[in-house]
Amino acid sequence: MKALHRMLMATAALALLGLFAFPMWSIWLEAPQYPKGSELGIFVHVDKVEGSRPNDLDNINNLNHYIGMKRIEPDAIPELQYMPMVVIALVGLGLLAAALGRRWVIVVWLMLLVAAGTVGMIDFYQWEYDYGHNLDPHAIIKIDGMSYQPPLIGSKQLLNFTAHSYPSIGFGFIVLAFALGAFVWWSARATVNATERQSP
Repeated sequence: MKALHRMLMATAALALLGLFAFPMWSIWLEAPQYPKGSELGIFVHVDKVEGSRPNDLDNINNLNHYIGMKRIEPDAIPELQYMPMVVIALVGLGLLAAALGRRWVIVVWLMLLVAAGTVGMIDFYQWEYDYGHNLDPHAIIKIDGMSYQPPLIGSKQLLNFTAHSYPSIGFGFIVLAFALGAFVWWSARATVNATERQSP
């Protein structure tokens, strides 16, 4: 594997560190009482959940109390404790792949990255499902048959709120890491094939 391939693979691995600086996902709540620019928002990071503004998370929790939804307590979400370790492990394995220069290690890294992303999305959906369906029967506002699960991706009407759920900047670093890793695997393969054709 050429030095350029190794450098690009190392860049792919280190790109995942962007998850510690930028949110992976964002959820926004739009309603008539919150005009454009003042919507309530939540950012989901690899290691924390926070409001888009200092009071947004508290405001969302207070609104959700009326319809029986559980409070969003970041310290009580176990995924936020082990997801950083998963990311660090993927960074380490990616750097190892760059150092070894072996294409099969890159394949393993890409598969693990896809597996981690898939498990993360499934877990996020299940968290949203529990959050929107497991309601307090003694809530102030109760509507038979109504659930409040936010969309996994896209927009959804929830009473007088429209919930928007989309990937955020951190997710782009995951895509970048995968794209760079896949490019290194493919281009290194092309280089090997060209070398073999030139051999006597």
